[in-house]
Amino acid sequence: MGYRNLQECVSDLEKRGMLLRIDLPLDPRLEIGAVQRRVYQAGGPALLFTNPLNCGFPFLGNLFGTLERTRFIFRDTLDDIRRLLDLKINPFSALKNPLDAIKVPFAAFNLLPKTVFSAVALECRTSLSNLPQLVSWPMDGGAFITLPQVYTESPAKSGYGTSNLGMYRVQISGNRYEPDRQAGLHYQIHRGIGAHHAEAIARGDLLRVNVFIGGAPAMTVAAVMPLPEGMPELAFAGLLAGHRIPMVRVPGHLPISAEADFCICGVVDSHMTLPEGPFGDHLGYYSLTHAFPFIQVEAVYHRRDAIFPFTTVGRPPQEDTSFGSFIHELTGPLIPTVVPGVKEVHAVDAAGVHPLLLAIASERYVPYSDERKPRELLTIANAILGQGQLSLAKYLLIAAQEDAPSLHTHDIAAFLMHILERANWCRDLHFQTGTTIDTLDYSGSGLNDGSKLVISAAGPVRATLATEVPAGLEFPAGFGAATVCLPGILAIRGPASRQGRGESDDVFDEFCGFYGKRDCFGGFPLIVVCDDDTFTAATLNNFLWVTFTRSNPATDVYGINTDTAGRHWGCHGPLVIDARIKPFHAPLLVDDPAVERRIDELGAKGGPLEGII
Repeated sequence: MGYRNLQECVSDLEKRGMLLRIDLPLDPRLEIGAVQRRVYQAGGPALLFTNPLNCGFPFLGNLFGTLERTRFIFRDTLDDIRRLLDLKINPFSALKNPLDAIKVPFAAFNLLPKTVFSAVALECRTSLSNLPQLVSWPMDGGAFITLPQVYTESPAKSGYGTSNLGMYRVQISGNRYEPDRQAGLHYQIHRGIGAHHAEAIARGDLLRVNVFIGGAPAMTVAAVMPLPEGMPELAFAGLLAGHRIPMVRVPGHLPISAEADFCICGVVDSHMTLPEGPFGDHLGYYSLTHAFPFIQVEAVYHRRDAIFPFTTVGRPPQEDTSFGSFIHELTGPLIPTVVPGVKEVHAVDAAGVHPLLLAIASERYVPYSDERKPRELLTIANAILGQGQLSLAKYLLIAAQEDAPSLHTHDIAAFLMHILERANWCRDLHFQTGTTIDTLDYSGSGLNDGSKLVISAAGPVRATLATEVPAGLEFPAGFGAATVCLPGILAIRGPASRQGRGESDDVFDEFCGFYGKRDCFGGFPLIVVCDDDTFTAATLNNFLWVTFTRSNPATDVYGINTDTAGRHWGCHGPLVIDARIKPFHAPLLVDDPAVERRIDELGAKGGPLEGII
């Protein structure tokens, strides 16, 4: 049986030495978040801050900070989930393992939430200003709830069956929000709440919203699960928790998670917005201030022994990396059933998740052809980009599994080398312009607006990848040093960018023209122009982060010795990606030096984090 609430989970983890209490007074503004990030990077335990300054509730951080701990938290139900998934993938598996199949109906029973008539979640009333005021980064626009479970139901047809539980950013102070009366609701495009909001607008209704915080750990994970449309997250939460999720009905409000630690109840006006942000986000930059819907708060409840769970995000990897890995373990086997022909898909966390997808799929359209080239891969690539949040991808690199059956997308360096050895830049580049990208990605032509590039590779090896900077390499004016990132990938330092949003930079005409048709880059099919070649090439994660968070395919991809045939653009020489910071990009996240010195003291001899950080 899984944990029914955070209190059970905290108690059990502490008994097993997997949770550390920190009794020292720490400030929810910057200090607590900085401690959580530092302990996460060290692979440390969950953290219970029992004495936060100016706050009457303990903070719980780093609960899901390692994949091993996340698996442990849900140890009682993972086999049940795998059995259900296995039956969906292969119903004949029930014949092979009949004893396992017998257990499936009992697990499936937990998919149904149950209505209860009293709840600890309603024991106390409070206000937004009395909630924990977590501020994670110096330029954040106020306090945010970073692990909210935002619950809505279809305005046209209410009930658990039409419900959505999503993790959308909630700002509870700052900006122009009326204290204690309004909270910002930042939801990105292609999220389930959007369909409910659209229904409310069409009907001229207010959208009722509840924000749960805490409760069963399964509720938090369910809120970030990329489930198929029409499958309620509450159902998955019950499956993951190992028990039916108890919900209590309160007159005038949506149902409330009975074991939640906190609940904010209110309504969203169909058309009204207020400025929300900035907020240090998971791409490693601030998401800036923009108009988003807000909740008109009607009530704030909490249980008497409430614990405030939180996370902080920033340049990956962070705690949400463990979320992503756990979710991939659960849902990865389903991908081939959703998109036939796909072997695996990997949203690369180090590149900010949505900016870069890697995929392996079949290439069977013309198996008898003498020439192997991408055909089925392109059909599958379009299908991948039509799937939920995968549609927000900016770069999709897809390879044919027949060329290397042992290749895997999680071996990122090997995968990139496989692509570069086989791709034909005159044939295998496929752009989509004027389309949608991640709301948090500021490399595009506007908020939510950008472009996509599919790079496909099928067939034999075409190129031998180089590992050393070409001898005697010269540079045009303004460009400088070069460093090898990976075999076949060269980082070149460029001048500071001055281009405008949605524009290309004329200096790349000069850069590409300087090399013309000369073969200066033998063995380097990919060149990344960046602000700091040494930093970019220092680690694989640096290369991924710089290249794919700072470029927009339609405006930042160039080529040496280009060619356009039948409106298909390509190049005979290397592909060039402009991965410099642009004037319109969001600011980088930078730690506060004074806070970091304070955290260093906590890790010194005799400090509460000695031996951990």
